[in-house]
Amino acid sequence: MRTVALADGKRVPALGQGTWRMGESKSARVREVAALRLGIELGMNLIDTAEMYGDGGAEEIIAEAIHGQHQGVFVVTKVYPHNTSRGELPKACERSLKRLRIDAIDLYLLHWRERTPRLQETVDAFEKLRAAGKIKRWGVSNFDVDDMEELLSLKHGHKCAANQVLYNLQNREIEFDLLPWRHTNTIPIMAYSPVGHSGQLLRNAALKKIAQAHDATPAQIALAWVLRQPNVTAIPKASTEAHVRDNAASVKIKFTKEDLTKLDREFPPPKSKKSLPAL
Repeated sequence: MRTVALADGKRVPALGQGTWRMGESKSARVREVAALRLGIELGMNLIDTAEMYGDGGAEEIIAEAIHGQHQGVFVVTKVYPHNTSRGELPKACERSLKRLRIDAIDLYLLHWRERTPRLQETVDAFEKLRAAGKIKRWGVSNFDVDDMEELLSLKHGHKCAANQVLYNLQNREIEFDLLPWRHTNTIPIMAYSPVGHSGQLLRNAALKKIAQAHDATPAQIALAWVLRQPNVTAIPKASTEAHVRDNAASVKIKFTKEDLTKLDREFPPPKSKKSLPAL
């Protein structure tokens, strides 16, 4: 598995596992746990979640999946912005640690930004958690270039380890400025929803044709397209073992110049700056 270096030099798999919409159904629990465990076996040992997912249910699914092997798994979770004040962040962190059944979170992210609390207060609270050994590193999510520039201007802002944003063939906004900005900085991108949201992307005729040429699925092509970017980690969700195996196989896909030209024609790169979505 190819790896990507976080800002502090820690290397993580370029292909991880997402857990959005997991932990919401008791009947799916066994299947979801098995899928995550298989992903770990296949080298996808970075698992992303959030306190928002299933009201903490996804974190509990992860706890069960990594039981007995959590030392070999890199756990990422995210905190609601309204829980990132000096007083509330330690409480939110403790709740996540309890649900995950681990002693320290490998990467703790601000899920998205709001006006309050002030960003400096959140950074200070993250740093206190890191000094206390509750988290190993912290980062952000859904930050654009302006947000990142402001963050790096703050005291300890340079300690940010990663920025998790929406990125897929249908949502290429970050290519206009955030990805180029990253080339002159050391903060990597973590791409969520790398195969889209509603399934619309995977029904695209051009994508299907390229998939057929590679004896692959449209989802594998979409995922491989994101993974071709250096310093980008993708975190697709897969709640079945078959889906996990499909995701893992995507790392073997090699595009031709013709493939990439066709994809650019079907999904044009941005020509101007657009606002990143709120979530």
